[in-house]
Amino acid sequence: MRNDELVKFKQILILGYGVEGKASYDYLKKIHPEAKVAYADEKDDLDYLKKQYEFDLVIKTPGIQKNLVKTKYTTATNIFFANFKGKIIGVTGTKGKSTTVTLIYRILKASGFDAFPAGNIGLPALAYLMTSKKKEQICVYELSSYQLDDINFSPHIGVLTSLFPDHMNYHSSFEDYVNAKMNITRYQTEDDFFIYNPKITSIDKYLPQIKSQKIPFSKKIPVSSDDLKIKGDHNIDNIRASLTATRLFGVKNDKVSRVIMDFEGLPHRMQNLGRFSNITFIDDAAATTPQSTIYAIKTICNVNTIFLGGQDRGYRFDDLCHIIDQSSIENIVLYKDTGEKIKQLLSKLSKRKFNYLTANDLKQGVSWAYKITKPNTTCLLSMASPSYSIWKNFNQKGDQFKYYVLKYAP
Repeated sequence: MRNDELVKFKQILILGYGVEGKASYDYLKKIHPEAKVAYADEKDDLDYLKKQYEFDLVIKTPGIQKNLVKTKYTTATNIFFANFKGKIIGVTGTKGKSTTVTLIYRILKASGFDAFPAGNIGLPALAYLMTSKKKEQICVYELSSYQLDDINFSPHIGVLTSLFPDHMNYHSSFEDYVNAKMNITRYQTEDDFFIYNPKITSIDKYLPQIKSQKIPFSKKIPVSSDDLKIKGDHNIDNIRASLTATRLFGVKNDKVSRVIMDFEGLPHRMQNLGRFSNITFIDDAAATTPQSTIYAIKTICNVNTIFLGGQDRGYRFDDLCHIIDQSSIENIVLYKDTGEKIKQLLSKLSKRKFNYLTANDLKQGVSWAYKITKPNTTCLLSMASPSYSIWKNFNQKGDQFKYYVLKYAP
């Protein structure tokens, strides 16, 4: 919704008042100071949805399903797209979004472009919009399936990093989830670009319908994988996606090479916390799906202890259990709600006997890991489930893991 349309509404409700909701409030107060602006959030009132009927317009936070809003509404994402004057590179995918956004942003900055990241990386988009006036600016925007579910615009360049089941508590099926992700291309024209991973077969039926120029990830990167600080095939794919997107701006290989060789990865994404008591501790708290944890086990050598479990979103853990059965893992720390489900499935699928600890917090888990993990091996936090059964988010979980790893270090 454009600003000239927004200012026609006199009473506006922000539905959901987290980081993005607060940015929306500040934005409205700046562009439309005469309006009555209020907010409603579930943490303050379980009946918060009823307040929508008292206002002319609702600005919906992404985490609230669109079918719950029965009155006229828009979103912060739509407001940003309608009013930003520069180019937008939108990045979506089940995993790899934040890493790819960061790499694209850093490559563009190193090449002299006026770029900024928005979404989970950087500030909320509307916070930038309050100061951004330049047409030559480039926004590298991390877009979730929640944001894309009711988007009315598409970015000039859309990037899809990966695709496997996630957020099944929000989307009614995997097909609906894919549909939401593919909305990134819905409003593109022949002058736009869609960059995708050709390994993703679930989008094959969508490709003929896309009007923009379709470009698969670059096959090669300008440096040896041995020279990279980030490891794993999935990270190579993130680099390829970043390369493909930034080459549309004419960046040179020397700039790209320096950025990707210097990049150490983001916190909580297979982050090496160090070696203590002859044990290497890896924080992969951002791994909130079984597939993400499979990536970690395949990438990280000699894992002896793993932390698993979290909120139950109906994921299937069969493939993960087969990978664990074939791995060097001997010790497993389990957390509610999915920990017991993983344990029972592993008991059925594997003839091996694992050492288990069902823990209530990370203090208990890390203490046990120090005692039971073999020397010269790895202890991996990569829980294959969302964090919300115990923690506020994966950042809090990863921070706590790091705190106790360092606290119990000799």
